[in-house]
Amino acid sequence: MVYSFLSPPPLRSWSCRPLSAPLSSKVPKVIKCKAAVAWEPNKPLVIEEIEVAPPQANEVRIKIVATGVCHSDLYHLLENMHEDGFPTVLGHEAAGIVESVGPGVTEFQPGDKVIPLFIAQCRECRFCRSPKTNQCEKAWAAMRSNAMSPLDSRFTCKGKKVLQFMGTSTFSEYTVVNTMAVAKIDPAAPLDKVCLLGCGICTGFGAAVNTAKVEPGSTCAVFGLGAVGLAAVMGCKSAGAKRIIAVDVNPDKFEKAKVFGATDFVNPKDHNKPISQVLAEMTNGGVDYSLECVGNVTVMRSALESCIQGWGVSVIVGWTNLDDFAARPIQLIAGRTWKGSLFGGFKGKDGVPAMVKAYLDKKVKLDEFITHNMTLDQINDAIELMKHAKCIRTVLNLSD
Repeated sequence: MVYSFLSPPPLRSWSCRPLSAPLSSKVPKVIKCKAAVAWEPNKPLVIEEIEVAPPQANEVRIKIVATGVCHSDLYHLLENMHEDGFPTVLGHEAAGIVESVGPGVTEFQPGDKVIPLFIAQCRECRFCRSPKTNQCEKAWAAMRSNAMSPLDSRFTCKGKKVLQFMGTSTFSEYTVVNTMAVAKIDPAAPLDKVCLLGCGICTGFGAAVNTAKVEPGSTCAVFGLGAVGLAAVMGCKSAGAKRIIAVDVNPDKFEKAKVFGATDFVNPKDHNKPISQVLAEMTNGGVDYSLECVGNVTVMRSALESCIQGWGVSVIVGWTNLDDFAARPIQLIAGRTWKGSLFGGFKGKDGVPAMVKAYLDKKVKLDEFITHNMTLDQINDAIELMKHAKCIRTVLNLSD
C-alpha cells in the first residue's frame, strides 16, 4: 500500500538537572541539560550545559530520546556557513517525549511520544489548506531560510542566546518546539527507530510516492544512495515500479540498495560516457522517473537528462542553495517535467504519524537504515562518519 500524504575539544559530563520535576510539574521551570553547540561554522561541536526555558504559549518542551545525524546538519555547519545561523544547536531528525506544555496547549500532554517537525503545519494558512503543497506560511523557513533557524529561541548558554536549528535543535537533551511543528505518534513506536521519520526517510520515500507519483510498472533511477536515496528506492518499490536503477559512485552501497528494492546498479565511474546516455541505452530512451538525492547541481541536470522525452519526470530531492542549476530548454520543451520535493511532500502532522503506522505494520523499513548507534558525546565522531560516507544513518541515543 502506498502512503501518500539533508579532533573535538575535551568533553565535559553533566547529568541533566531539571529545576522542576520532568513530566509532572504544573509550572515548568528552566531546565539545565547537555547539548552539542555549534559556536561557529566549520568547527567541531562542543558539548555544553545549556539552559532550556519553559515552553511559552502554544509550545511544548520535549525530552529528546533519539536523534539521527542528517546531511542537512552538515550542510549548515560545513557548506552553508551563514554567519547569522550561529551559535546554534543542530539536529532536526528526532523523536522524544513531551516533558511539559505551555499555556493554551490542549493537543499534547506530558508523556506523549512525539516527533518534532522542521516543516510546520499550522492547518490555517493558504498553504496548509491546499493539497498542492506541504509548506506553511508560519514556518521558520518563510522568514530566515538562509540562517536555517528562527530568530526566537528558548536556548541560552554562558549568557548567550543559542539558535534553534530548523526550529527543532535535537542535538540537545531537551528542546522547545511550537505545537504546529510537532507530530503525536503511536505510543507503541520505538523512538530510536522512528526518529528517522523526522527527515531523511520521509524525504526520500515521499519524493517517490507523493511528488514523482511513481506508477506501477514504471522504470525509475535514483541518484545517490545515502539514507534519502535509499528511502527513495523504497518508495519506488512501494509504488510498484518494475525496474529501479540505483546510481552511485560508491559500489559498496549497491548491496544495501538491493535490500530496499533496487534491481539494477550503475557506477558512473565505470563508463566513459555521460550517465544519462548510459541510462538511455539501458532503458530504450530513458527512465520514466528520476530522483536526485545528492544535492549537487550537476547531478540534477544528469538526472533530468536521464528521463525519457514525452513524459519523464525528474525530482530534485537533495538539499542545497549554494549554486544555480541549468539545463537546455529542449529538455523541458520535449515533454519532461522537472520538479522539487521538500520533506517528500508530507504535511508533517498528518503524514508522519501515518508513516509511523506504516513502520509498525511492517510496510516501511527503518531498522535497515541504521548503521551506527552512538551517544551525544560522540557527535563529532558521527559527523566524521557522514563526511566520509562511512555510514547510512547514525542514531544518537540521548535517553539515560
